[in-house]
Amino acid sequence: MPQNPEQPLNNGRRQLLLGSAALATVMLLPLGGCVRGAGPGTAHPQTENGGRRTMGTITTRDGTQIYYKDWGSGPVVVLSHGWPLNSDSWEAQMMFLASNGYRVIAHDRRGHGRSSQPWNGNEMNTYADDLAALLDHLDVRGASLFGFSTGGGEVARYIGRHGTARVAKAGLIAAVPPLMVQTEANPGGLPLSVFDGIRAASLADRSQLYRDVASGPFFGYNRPGAKPSQGVIDAFWMQGMMAGHKNAYDCIKAFSETDFSDDLKKFDVPTLILHGDDDQIVPVDAAARASAKLVPHAKLVIYPGAPHGITDTHKEQLGADMLAFLRS
Repeated sequence: MPQNPEQPLNNGRRQLLLGSAALATVMLLPLGGCVRGAGPGTAHPQTENGGRRTMGTITTRDGTQIYYKDWGSGPVVVLSHGWPLNSDSWEAQMMFLASNGYRVIAHDRRGHGRSSQPWNGNEMNTYADDLAALLDHLDVRGASLFGFSTGGGEVARYIGRHGTARVAKAGLIAAVPPLMVQTEANPGGLPLSVFDGIRAASLADRSQLYRDVASGPFFGYNRPGAKPSQGVIDAFWMQGMMAGHKNAYDCIKAFSETDFSDDLKKFDVPTLILHGDDDQIVPVDAAARASAKLVPHAKLVIYPGAPHGITDTHKEQLGADMLAFLRS
């Protein structure tokens, strides 16, 4: 396997970030507390999950370790995150749904967050197969799968490749399907030059790229009257920098150039499609409204004036809508 020349630097930066996060966790624990779910082979105390790990890893066929969180108990909800983030980006929804009687599982996509950083496999087929491996490992049944942004593509490709034997419902939240890039058949998409620009910025200074995306269009903080949260911006940047450089770079092609049209046509479960109409990252017409025409009997919900990052900017409304959909 080819070696990434930047791997030692990325690993060092990743360990620094993880170490800082671990230190913060320890400082917040009550005296005598412990961190559960420290990894494979670690003994875990009885938990509120009935003895299940609250976090852990699985190893895929190609040796990649996929990190996941497993909170709460009840009907299963599985969440797939966006680029260049990780499962922490779903924390508001995980807390809310787990507190309302659901078992909520979210993983870090390969190359992102606490998962390992393989040189290969940074494309949608493998992402979907990794998700399938996780659901098989946990023997998940009757799950509701929600994908945000790139994660929506992962969910779509999962259903396209693996069907809905383990799936009861699906949700596409500000999601990239059916196809982001502009083509003759998809004139409403974004020009390839947009994604070439993201790649160039990533190679030039990806740390600054993530700051610019978070402080600008992702959360709509570049709009008049917006009230940016430095905490939200910092969290986006930290999650981005935890991703492997090569993995995040490859993922740009995966989320922008993968055509999910045929995958969407295979959806045969109740589906919620939710999007902000001021999404500057994934335009609503070429995404949500186009997907709603391909998914049989999909429920389309549009948030007026909402940006791309609605898991943070509209977390209360989103949580309520997800819960209503799950209970319907």
